[in-house]
Amino acid sequence: MSTARAASIVLGKELRLELRTRQLLAATLVFALIVIVMFSYAFDPTPAESRRYGPGLLWIAFLFAGSLMLHPSFAREEAGGTMDALRLAPISSFAILLGKMAANFIFLAAAEVILVPIFSVLYDVPLAGVVGRLILVLGLGTLGLVIAGTVFAAISTHARMRELMLPLLLLPVLAPLLVAAVQATRALLADPPALDSAWVVFLVAFDVIFMTASWLVSDFLLEE
Repeated sequence: MSTARAASIVLGKELRLELRTRQLLAATLVFALIVIVMFSYAFDPTPAESRRYGPGLLWIAFLFAGSLMLHPSFAREEAGGTMDALRLAPISSFAILLGKMAANFIFLAAAEVILVPIFSVLYDVPLAGVVGRLILVLGLGTLGLVIAGTVFAAISTHARMRELMLPLLLLPVLAPLLVAAVQATRALLADPPALDSAWVVFLVAFDVIFMTASWLVSDFLLEE
């Protein structure tokens, strides 16, 4: 079975599970929404301050949302015993990782589709004219977050205090990605908006490097 076919099967399983329970996406949305609303009322920023500090707050909300989504990605497989079945299946370990990454990306992107318009209204930051470029930046940043997060979720599954281990391992690795994503988003929300290609190249390089690394170490990540 090809890697793409196997990954699509894993993706379908993840999507069906979430559609039945609706627990992961709902809990993540509520938490991220609370973060955005809380900062809005706590600081009551002016339009200029919103353009300057809003992108950082937005990516903090995405990071928190991603952390909540990523941990159950492998934890519920171990709890239900389905990870053993996946390991025994005639598919590559990278296909399992790729299916998990695709599912996590879809879940986080769905949350962002709801959170970004709410952010725009609460912080009085118009998005007209930059939607296409903003989708590019959000997509690249979210992809990097999901790739690294899925890998470290697999690593932390067997660790003690796994809920604490994931953010401890993930945050230092994601720091460069978050800086690039925040800077690119801030430039887009500035007046006038602009997109610095250097930050976009950095985001692409981060995604490619971590995807390649996950492919190289996938067999070791999913070992018992």
